[in-house]
Amino acid sequence: MKTFQGGGELEHGQDLPLVARACPLCGLPPNGKVVAEQRIDPDALGSFAFASRKEPEYMHYRLVACPGCDLLYASPAPEPETLAGAYLSADFDSGEESRWAARTYGWLVAPVLPKLAGRRRALDVGAGDGAFLEELLRLGFAEVVGVEPSDAPRASATPRIRPHIRDGLFSSAAFAGERFDLITCFQTIEHVHDPLGVCQEALSLLEDGGAFVIVCHNRRAVSAKVMGRRSPIFDVEHLQLFSPASLRRLLTEADFAGVSAKVVWNRYPARYWARLAPLPPSLKARTKVLLAGGLGSVGMTLPAGNLAAVGFRR
Repeated sequence: MKTFQGGGELEHGQDLPLVARACPLCGLPPNGKVVAEQRIDPDALGSFAFASRKEPEYMHYRLVACPGCDLLYASPAPEPETLAGAYLSADFDSGEESRWAARTYGWLVAPVLPKLAGRRRALDVGAGDGAFLEELLRLGFAEVVGVEPSDAPRASATPRIRPHIRDGLFSSAAFAGERFDLITCFQTIEHVHDPLGVCQEALSLLEDGGAFVIVCHNRRAVSAKVMGRRSPIFDVEHLQLFSPASLRRLLTEADFAGVSAKVVWNRYPARYWARLAPLPPSLKARTKVLLAGGLGSVGMTLPAGNLAAVGFRR
């Protein structure tokens, strides 16, 4: 598996060097249908370009649809070493949304828990500010661990949770000798150069009967079809986008058993949904003012174009 090593901080206006990629799931060369040509403005790659739950910038790399596995992936794309610094220095301003997402993920994971051998240890890959680690403790896990490459969200974690979040990007070597009953990876698998390798390494860290749960964007979602390239899923952070078929194949190829996938309904405050909406700038500004008060805090549950998948270690 390729992992991020080193890398300097992303500077405003920096034009990231790109390299060609084969399909990171099935290995076919990047000669499939080009769904979208690259749309990148280096001057717009600011401190939130690689932040979670940011306002859409409508930038992305050249996107190729793999004819072998239905994966949509970026080629060419930045090398892992180049992206490392971008994630390290990314800003974070989505603590409220993180807590809402943690509750949704808790509901999603709950049906998996009775199938586990125990609730001793859980690992969250791409833990952000650790909001879901709090949820895992509420769900009864005795010990929780997160791994997060960005400084800002780790610094935003509560004093209770901050010691449980390790600095860096996920690799099995960082957890040598450790085992987990549950590993979660929410809105992270799109960001890594080697998604199959990540899944294989997660499998190696699970106890027998342990589960791996992924949430990611669905490139076949109705919202993605309606909004097209104005959909938030087309983003400079996303190196690949899955469909239900390619997500199931990802876990099956990694040798997970009992693989299943389903559509996720997300619940966020109204102001966050407005933040994602592809509205003209003037209308979006007026909407932000309208939702700045209590109305913006009202929760809304919508099919935001996400998928969940679960697989078990035999």
